[in-house]
Amino acid sequence: MPTTTITIDQIVEVTRSLPQDDVAELVDRILAANNGGQTATHEEAWSSVVHQRIADIRSGKVKGIPYEQTAAKIRKIVGR
Repeated sequence: MPTTTITIDQIVEVTRSLPQDDVAELVDRILAANNGGQTATHEEAWSSVVHQRIADIRSGKVKGIPYEQTAAKIRKIVGR
């Protein structure tokens, strides 16, 4: 069976066309697969926080940080 390699950039590009709830679920599943999962209580709390943060950004209550700025900060922290 042939394997297909998909890059992180390709994954990000595909997720741009998905509804935000689907992207959030994808991120949750990746984190759960890599970190052992969460209890139902944790999932409910996390979902509530995520939805509130999205609402705050959409309403203008909170301003997001541009990806480029965030990525530069992360690279600085990890030394890349």
